[in-house]
Amino acid sequence: MKKTGLLSIFLLIIMLAAHAQKAAYKVYAIKFAASAYPFTAADWAKGGPKTDSVKINFMIWLIKGNGRNILVDAGFLSDIGDAKDFKVIDYVRPDSAISKLGLKATDITDIIFSHPHWDHIDGAGLFPNAHIWIQKEDFNYFVSTAWQKGESNGGFNKRDVRMMIDLNLAGKVTLVDGDNKEIIPGIKVFTGSRHTYNSEYVLVQTGMNKVILASDNIWIYYSLEHLVPASDGGTLDPAGYVKAMQRMKTMVTDVKFIIPGHDAKVFSKFPAVADGVAEIK
Repeated sequence: MKKTGLLSIFLLIIMLAAHAQKAAYKVYAIKFAASAYPFTAADWAKGGPKTDSVKINFMIWLIKGNGRNILVDAGFLSDIGDAKDFKVIDYVRPDSAISKLGLKATDITDIIFSHPHWDHIDGAGLFPNAHIWIQKEDFNYFVSTAWQKGESNGGFNKRDVRMMIDLNLAGKVTLVDGDNKEIIPGIKVFTGSRHTYNSEYVLVQTGMNKVILASDNIWIYYSLEHLVPASDGGTLDPAGYVKAMQRMKTMVTDVKFIIPGHDAKVFSKFPAVADGVAEIK
């Protein structure tokens, strides 16, 4: 009986290890543009010092494994007018940026959108085989309510609305309904920061560790380090923004695996695998 019990435990351990291995991914941060504007921490984090300069990058993230190449966000095309306000430099079209990892646009199987601002969603059409995942409430607000009188559509672009409606009509969009949802094995999404109406961040299983791709649910490291919300306009719920960061810290073994959306320090904290590409490990 004792031997049978030990054998059962051994088999269970093997099964759990096999499942963890199957659900493990590699995660990469990919820079496709930067800003020449002399930003400070105060521009991006409430109460941040005006004397601390912050280098801002525009990034997408690749989750690779289990036969899938998944992007978190899709960047933007260079002709979008909103980019002028950020003095965008060093621009590489997102479908070209992923070639540094040996991928073509047609290799992307999925795109998880953290939120529908122009700099994160405008490039969706570059990846023709990708299936889209976005929060249901965020999508509905983006394509409808945001354009009603008295509502807020700052950061939204009308051409992206039309594109997302067309993708939805084509059956290429899944609307995720709520918090703590495993949308793909080993990949969960969470809400609460309210950077947009119901923005989401992504938790990825990478073997022994978990990585959180916060995107704009944390703009820069200063907010994460000091637990302060984004500067004015960066969230609809400052208290919720802070609670989300506190929650993120309970989900990872090391806070270094929480990745902000625009802080260039990401590329000095993790090993480079190509110019403008870092592996989060």
